[in-house]
Amino acid sequence: MNPDNDPLASLQTVSAALLAAEQSRIERLDAQWLLADLMAQSRTWLIAHGDSRLDTHQWLAWLNLLERHVNGEPLAYLLGQQTFFGLELQVGPAVLVPRSDTEALVTWAVEILHQRDIERDKPRDQAPPPSVIDLGCGSGAIGLAVKSMHPAAQVTAVDFSSEAIGMAAANGARLGLEIEWVRGDWWAGVGGRRFDLAVSNPPYIAADDPHLTALRHEPTLALVAGDDGLSALREIIAQAPQHLHPQSWLLLEHGYCQADAVTALLHERGFEAVQTRLDLAGRPRCSGGRWPRSAR
Repeated sequence: MNPDNDPLASLQTVSAALLAAEQSRIERLDAQWLLADLMAQSRTWLIAHGDSRLDTHQWLAWLNLLERHVNGEPLAYLLGQQTFFGLELQVGPAVLVPRSDTEALVTWAVEILHQRDIERDKPRDQAPPPSVIDLGCGSGAIGLAVKSMHPAAQVTAVDFSSEAIGMAAANGARLGLEIEWVRGDWWAGVGGRRFDLAVSNPPYIAADDPHLTALRHEPTLALVAGDDGLSALREIIAQAPQHLHPQSWLLLEHGYCQADAVTALLHERGFEAVQTRLDLAGRPRCSGGRWPRSAR
């Protein structure tokens, strides 16, 4: 049947589409973002044009989007993008969806870089730029956010996935933020180089965690870290001293129940000033420490 002659077309309106989303128990804001993207309109336009029609092709595409979202596919994957720290990032199934919890890690990293500027003996325009490494960069969210907030930083971002590196590099190019993108397994990707600051949001979910079901559309490699969820964190902490200058910081995101375990690992490895920061919900989300002036 020619879609233009479809007798049901008159029922395929913006209001009907949003009602179908509501009946599927999809959050109204999510539905508005999806429909606005599908129709290449703004959310404001949708609100003012409830009687506007979707053609049959758009309607079938809409029903497909609803089904995918009901089955757990993240909104960011359906839209192909996610906002993080004010940056519009392209995302897809090869990378984790950047989450607001991780903004606590970026804020802490930027604070350390600014404090470093203050403590330098030379004026900022004469001091060597700080070197920063983002381990397990995924979409590039952390490294790009740090670079956007501290443009002088020389940021290196590492990921084991070539697909992730490709997507991250595309995000950097589109945003005009220059970062060194490296494919590699944690520290192995940068050889014997040392840095002034290291940040990472590594996998930290245990293999038998029941929450994994809700995350089934995101890459398992970026989520699961051994039986207790700490294997990647252990590896990063254990090898960090060989890659940090004296008085440099290592900052790590972790699960809200893992702060005690991560701070213990940092203490055992010889880090100083070990502390934990909270996320926007007030949960312990990031822990870090400073490598001492004299190696241990």
